[in-house]
Amino acid sequence: MSHSLMTPSAVAGTGTPALEIRGLGKSFPVGGLFSRDSVRALHGVDLAIGSGEIVALVGESGSGKSTLARCIARLEKPSSGEILIDGVDVLKRDRFQASRAFRSQVQMVFQDPFGSLNPAHRIEHFLRRSLAIHGKGGGSEEATRRRLEELMTTVGLEADMLNSYPHELSGGQRQRVAIARALAVEPQVILADEPTSMLDVSVRIGVLNLMRKLRDEQGISMLYITHDLASARYLADRTAVMFAGEPVEEGESLDLLANPAHPYTQLLVSAVPDPARAGSYDPVRRAELRQAVMASTRCAFDGDPNQPCSAEEPVRHHVGDPASRHWVRCHLYRPWAAAGAHALASEPTNPSHPASNAQEEAPA
Repeated sequence: MSHSLMTPSAVAGTGTPALEIRGLGKSFPVGGLFSRDSVRALHGVDLAIGSGEIVALVGESGSGKSTLARCIARLEKPSSGEILIDGVDVLKRDRFQASRAFRSQVQMVFQDPFGSLNPAHRIEHFLRRSLAIHGKGGGSEEATRRRLEELMTTVGLEADMLNSYPHELSGGQRQRVAIARALAVEPQVILADEPTSMLDVSVRIGVLNLMRKLRDEQGISMLYITHDLASARYLADRTAVMFAGEPVEEGESLDLLANPAHPYTQLLVSAVPDPARAGSYDPVRRAELRQAVMASTRCAFDGDPNQPCSAEEPVRHHVGDPASRHWVRCHLYRPWAAAGAHALASEPTNPSHPASNAQEEAPA
């Protein structure tokens, strides 16, 4: 019996979410052709994105963020779980491969804008091909040309750039082209896998503002995957934190980053430069937080009769005002994946400090 106190639909608010994930899991085979061994990249992931909502997914490298996006985009086949678009499970509807209708609903923007654009073709080719495949060109050459120019204008580019090759554009311009290609099929959900990480700092804000504009003007829902907590705070309505292939905390972005409840989230926030912080982060405190993540013996909600803790299943506890939809997973529960597979386990500690050798109480 599950003790979870918050369902994904409840987290997303009322109504049918634009995108909902239930119990999604993904394992990769290892050890050769005849081996039955596997490594689990995702386990029991629940997430919901409402219509016109931007949700940020943050976590360390290897936490499963990009794997989750690739499973949602049907570029990887999930091992278990459900992916619902407007309440319809697309894994059951399109059992073997993604249909064209699904591709019209969900589009992905990749991390490397140059790698996702064939250097042998002009920009017009990428947009025109998307329009033709999905029947969005308007039926005539004049209507198609008008739509091409409209797409370029929407992403803040000049129409004459349609004749350019990818190498003739800057990184920010290429990423805008990738976004325009996604918009050509008129999707309702965009999966943005670290779309600004390979761009100069000076142009990142332009891409983030474009994504916000698309949400505000066209009502497109987005899953924004990033390492940058500052950009998550700036862009996303809600932020979800991934650790070892499982979500550990989720809530409204401003509330979650101002009041992180899980020790792993506190570690992520403590690593962000903050002018308001007096001095650098405390390495002893970080050692305590690492111990609380990897081998916690107590949860901040332990003893609360209304929110029972569990070391066997991912119980979700309410944090603060219920209106903020902020939840944190019980500190006692640890992901199925081996702790040694994560960068957190190899982070240097102070062996002379008790937190490095003994169990510590998880912070509130």
